[in-house]
Parts: sequence; C-alpha cells; structure tokens
Amino acid sequence: MVNENFKSIENTSLVDKVENNLVQLLQQQKLKIGDSIPTELELAQKLGVSRTVIREALLRLRMMGLIESKKKKGAVITSPDLFSNLSKSMNPHILSPETLKEVFELRLVLEIGMADLLFHRITKEDLQTLHEIVDDEPPATQHHLFNIEHEIAFHGKLYEITGNETLKKFQKMLLPVFDYVHNSGLLKKQTLLKTFVSHKELVNMLENGTPEAFRNGMREHLENHFARLFS
Repeated sequence: MVNENFKSIENTSLVDKVENNLVQLLQQQKLKIGDSIPTELELAQKLGVSRTVIREALLRLRMMGLIESKKKKGAVITSPDLFSNLSKSMNPHILSPETLKEVFELRLVLEIGMADLLFHRITKEDLQTLHEIVDDEPPATQHHLFNIEHEIAFHGKLYEITGNETLKKFQKMLLPVFDYVHNSGLLKKQTLLKTFVSHKELVNMLENGTPEAFRNGMREHLENHFARLFS
C-alpha cells in the first residue's frame, strides 16, 4: 500500500519552470513586437537561476517564435506563427482518442459559425467557383457521409472566402484529422444515414438565402457527423 504521506516527485524541470516564468514576466512588462527583452544576466538575477538555465529557456522561446535575435538589440519580441508548432503536433497517429474526437468536434463548430463572414465577404466570382465545384461532384453527394476530395474542394473554398488567414491555416490541419477520425472506428457507426443538405444546396443558400438559413443548412449538412458523436 502506498504511504499517504509519500509526496509525488516533481516532474517539471527547472528549465520548464523558468520558461513559464519568462513568459509571465514578458506579459507583465507588456512588451510589444520589436521591444527588447532583458539580458540573460538580468533575467538570471531576477529569477535566481544560472545563465545556463536562462539560455536554455530562451532557446525554447526562440523555437516557439516568441523572440528572435536582432543585431545591436539582442533578443526582441516577435509575432509567432501560431501554427508552426501546432502543425507538427497535429498528427492523428500520435494524438489520443479524446483529443482526436475534440478536433473532430472543433471542425463541426467552426463551419457552422462561419456564416456571417461568408455573407459579408463572398463575391460573384466566389459563387461561380462554388458552382463549378459542386457541378463536378457526383449527383447524389447528399447520400455520401464524407469524401475527403469533395470536402477539401468545397469546404476549403468556404474557408478561403472568409478572408481569415488563421481559419484557412487551421482548416488545412483539421481536415486530415477529421478524415482519420471518420475512418478510424473511434465514432459510433450509423446503420442508416439521414439525407442531408448537400454542397449544392449550401451554395444556393449562399446565393439566395441569409446567414441564419446557411447556419441551419450547414448544421443539417453535418447532421450525420453530429449523430455519430451523440447517438
């Protein structure tokens, strides 16, 4: 029997702690992009650790894209690429089943929520492209639960129309995970699929409907995916 007074070993290294403290310190000082951060010596004195530990923690921040070195200025704050590290981790083969399911849910939520952006930014040229995409699809796509080629072509165009570069980058990472989860057996199988709103019908809603109608249409378009989560 484990002794109740036995304390678990602290598994967070000193560098991990200093890294977290550095991030908090930089936030507290309200530094902006281009601002210089304190020197290694100053940071070592402030945090009470060696310069070697500070150097290792700063290296991690550089790898994360939070800081970079500038001539005559030392290390400065920079704008990180939010997806540089995330994209390396978004490998379905190394993610837990729980995380995979949550990524699956995330894509569903995002696509229902993009209606207002689409209606505000869509052009006649965009509509023409969407019509061309759906015209190339098989006639009964509303009976096919998921086809990654159709999804990339159609939904990728929707993300592009939003004009939101972050959404576009996110979608490129989400779809492969979505495809993996769909085919992995992690979700419940449905013996009978409901007929759902097709890509073609969604285009018609974009052309002639309202954001609210499109949100409802997208929700119905994704109905079978939601059913696999909740049924």
